Amino acid sequence: MRPSYLSESAIEQFIQSALMEDIGPGDYSSLAAISKEAMGTARLWIKDRGVLAGMELAELIFKAVDPRLELVFFKKDGDLVVPGDFGFEVTGPVVSILSAERVVLNCLQRMSAIATKTQGLSQLIAHTRATLLDTRKTTPNFRLPEKWAVFIGGGQNHRFALYDRVMLKDNHIDFAGGIAKAVSRAQAYLKENNLSLQIEVETRSLAEVEEVLKIGGVDYILLDNMDPATLRAAVKRIDGQIKTEASGGITAENLVEIAECGVDFISMGALTHSVSSLDLSLKASQ
Repeated sequence: MRPSYLSESAIEQFIQSALMEDIGPGDYSSLAAISKEAMGTARLWIKDRGVLAGMELAELIFKAVDPRLELVFFKKDGDLVVPGDFGFEVTGPVVSILSAERVVLNCLQRMSAIATKTQGLSQLIAHTRATLLDTRKTTPNFRLPEKWAVFIGGGQNHRFALYDRVMLKDNHIDFAGGIAKAVSRAQAYLKENNLSLQIEVETRSLAEVEEVLKIGGVDYILLDNMDPATLRAAVKRIDGQIKTEASGGITAENLVEIAECGVDFISMGALTHSVSSLDLSLKASQ
């Protein structure tokens, strides 16, 4: 089942924006060199090892360019792939295949890299209660496929944007005049505007954790940039009253230690902002 942000309209909006950016008024290279009547077949050639992601999106992109394009899939989203594998075969008007090629590959390469990283890190902490989350540290106008890739890789999506969760971070708290004022104002705002949103509060110390527990009425406590000893103490003090999320300075090297502190969630911006694209190509099939 797709996450709620993957509505048909949201996916369609993303595809149309991406195609407009790349094709604009026309793919003049293909139109100039290839007959409009020419038919052909191309295959997705996999040249890297990883988790494949973006196959469902690829089909939608091809169909948006030309409904006459037909695809046969050899792999699906979430499959492990190795160099030499083929992902799919697309057949139809050659100009249409070439016009869709770069947008399809851009999505597949980056999404597969994100899914690969997400799965690898999730496996490291599979023995703990912690679930890996993404963040809003995404590429502008590419958030939908990036979060989709985290989902395919076995991670869980944090809020999609500013409108689907109240998240009171350090700057909100400091500008509001403290945790108590920030939380009370947020609670009042939600009530006044008839909004049913969860509230998450960032804490930077055990003292701030105590303050949140005293106030109550929040759904998550974000434990920001805390060392393992402080994290364990915070989790013990919270004692399951509120869901906990660790964030800040978390890498592959310290992820396991953080997870073993007992937190419910661990958010990592690196899932989306620090990946190297998988090597994939679309090649004409003779």
